[in-house]
Amino acid sequence: MSPIADRSRVLAVLGPTNTGKTYLAIERMLSYASGIIGFPLRLLARENYDRLVREKGRARVALVTGEEKIVPQGAEYFACTVESMPLDRAFEFLAIDEIQLAADPERGHVFTDRLLNARGLEETMVLGAETIRPLIRRLVPDAEFLSRPRFSQLTYSGPRKLTRLPPRSAVVTFSATEVYQTAELLRRQRGGTAVVLGALSPRTRNAQVSLYQSGEVDYLVATDAIGMGLNMDVDHVAFARLDKFDGRVPRRLRAPEVAQIAGRAGRHLADGTFGTTAEIGPLEPEIVEAVETHSFDPLSALMWRNTDLDFRSPDHLLRSLERRPPVPVLRRAAEADDHMALAALAKEPAVIDRTSSRAAVRILWDVCQIPDFRKILSDAHTRLLGEVFRQLTGPHGRLDTDWVARQIAHLARTDGDIDTLVGRLAHIRTWTYIAHRGDWVADPRHWQGKARSVEDLLSDALHERLTQRFVDRRQAVLVKSLKSGGDLLAAVTRTGDVVVEGEHIGRIEGFRFRPDTATHAEDARALMGAARRALKDEIAARVRRLEAAPHEAVALAPDGTLLWHGVTIARIAAGAQVLAPAAKPLASDLLEPQQRDRIAQRLTAWLGETVAETLAPLFRLRQAELSGPARGLAFQIAEGLGTLRRADVADMVATLDKSDRRRLQKLGVEIGGTFIFLPRLLKPRQVAMRGLLWAVARGAELPPPLPAAGSLTAHADTRMDASYYLAIGYPLAGDRACRADRLEALSAACAKLGRQGPFVPTPKLSQLAGCPMTALPGLLESIGFKGDAGPDGVVTYQRRPDRRRGDRRPKPQPDSPFAKLQALSARR
Repeated sequence: MSPIADRSRVLAVLGPTNTGKTYLAIERMLSYASGIIGFPLRLLARENYDRLVREKGRARVALVTGEEKIVPQGAEYFACTVESMPLDRAFEFLAIDEIQLAADPERGHVFTDRLLNARGLEETMVLGAETIRPLIRRLVPDAEFLSRPRFSQLTYSGPRKLTRLPPRSAVVTFSATEVYQTAELLRRQRGGTAVVLGALSPRTRNAQVSLYQSGEVDYLVATDAIGMGLNMDVDHVAFARLDKFDGRVPRRLRAPEVAQIAGRAGRHLADGTFGTTAEIGPLEPEIVEAVETHSFDPLSALMWRNTDLDFRSPDHLLRSLERRPPVPVLRRAAEADDHMALAALAKEPAVIDRTSSRAAVRILWDVCQIPDFRKILSDAHTRLLGEVFRQLTGPHGRLDTDWVARQIAHLARTDGDIDTLVGRLAHIRTWTYIAHRGDWVADPRHWQGKARSVEDLLSDALHERLTQRFVDRRQAVLVKSLKSGGDLLAAVTRTGDVVVEGEHIGRIEGFRFRPDTATHAEDARALMGAARRALKDEIAARVRRLEAAPHEAVALAPDGTLLWHGVTIARIAAGAQVLAPAAKPLASDLLEPQQRDRIAQRLTAWLGETVAETLAPLFRLRQAELSGPARGLAFQIAEGLGTLRRADVADMVATLDKSDRRRLQKLGVEIGGTFIFLPRLLKPRQVAMRGLLWAVARGAELPPPLPAAGSLTAHADTRMDASYYLAIGYPLAGDRACRADRLEALSAACAKLGRQGPFVPTPKLSQLAGCPMTALPGLLESIGFKGDAGPDGVVTYQRRPDRRRGDRRPKPQPDSPFAKLQALSARR
């Protein structure tokens, strides 16, 4: 146990999938000065490293996995795989994700070791399933527990034919052969599918997932590799098999394993469903109930392996690895790959001769931990480990540079089928791991780059092969047609019609292709490749035309869509500031990333010009040279999109002198008794723009509800809060939204009447506010006038005595900067 374990708070955050456990851990870590999180997959570590970089900057974040190390000097936050966590460093916060994997026969002992021994200086957090709760309570008695409910519902929908699965479905099976067969069937019936297997590199896996996420395909076929680390927009998970080979024997899936995979359906607040394919029949009712209610039998034991190793000799090391666990709930792990590799190498005389010292035995153990990503522990891998050990214990103490170069160069080939590329990719990942052992190779940065470039080369080639085979085999059909019957004719007409071999197969609208539903499905599949080829030059030309288009060629619709010559091509999106929105082009598989970026850049610039022109008074105010107090008020007005409640900035208003007020008045700012606003922004076009900007910045539904053009008051939409109506210049008054200048006029008129005593609302006041008499009481209440019914039943109004007028200098609060400034002035 770590010596700091007694001081560190240990919190176990437990719950099913889609409960925000990892998000919570990241937020907690960032509240400390330093922290580290161990993830079960390199993919997850990389994904969360990228998130941390976005939040804290590249110089403060490190990534440490077996195959990748990015450790800036002074890094404070580490995203790692569990095996690669640098536990010799101290961190204020430490977390382990998917802690229930401590029961996994292969890797469980590593998670168990982290549970027992890894601690943060201030806080330690373990994340996982409820099934591990009793064992954590037994092994870590001081641990606290926090249960997290799933954000969405997961419901069993029964068996369905593979060809009748709904879009956005993931089909799960448990061997590469079955994945390929299922993907072939879905390609023929549904036009394409993405493929995810555990043998894919993170780069290939991400590329395949992107095919699915972008909507280019609506189906995903995968092994149980999707059960962890892939957050996708999956609505339904269908099991095509319910048994798997676990490394020793075939067996039926257990309920928690079904739940882990089925939990990919429905992310965040979106509900999901799970079921089976018709070929294998329904799930057992008890498994369905367990998955839907997240109720599973608790784990009975965790895997354990001795970490107090004896390096006197290979035999002593083997015996220390086989030591029995100290408590009954810990079970000695079966021989892992590194253990079996050590046992094999310890029989070789050439290895034994080089292990006369503890240092040499430590090197041997480090070499045995080189992973075999092919998962076959073949003689070839054992021979590789033996050669690495012999060179590391040789006269130079490093791997021979020429030998390393030959090994990596031999793998830098993209010929062969999918299985061949998968094998090469697994092998180069082993070399990526070796290259990241900085003391094993000369110039480790060079070899890390070499190995990574080969891995990327093979990953891209594998993604291309998978895509060609399971997504777009139309290219192959097209080649056959060319060989047998001559060239295919493809063209785009001036009206956007796409014609291939005389067949009208669809239209190009903006930058997206719309297939013609009248085209026969078989013909469409065969001709689509030619259509894409024809559209390549057309898309490039359209991007250039958009960049050169005049301002008036683009329009912004009330629902936030951007139209070019009347066709929707993008949507408005939140930018860095509320007054600086961005443009997000509509998804299109015809656009290259660089073209999409060019469209976004052009439309974002157009949006900037349009917003600045529409809200010109606000931009002039924001850019004006003003004194400190006036500049602060101008900033608040801009952030509020042109309207503020005076009471909210009373302290700031009180500091304005006469010259400040005159300057603000010249800039169009009206400082009323109740509101501060720019009258020129109360016109319908300006109100619509303010509403759209508010809704985009807040992520609200578009288009936002707006008062009728030119109206003085309107019924408020209960879906929108008060800040929205204030932002558009129609503050809420009771259940109505009333234009700020009308409320201000009403307030002034009532104040004048109130100076003569209680008054009765009149039609003149109603006309002034632009509302019916029935709505007037609510308006009066909202601006600080209280109604009292007299003996005769007549309601009269007077200003509430507890209402502080916004046009009086307020009494500063004791802690406010203004109070401190007054006290300092008094002392002087």
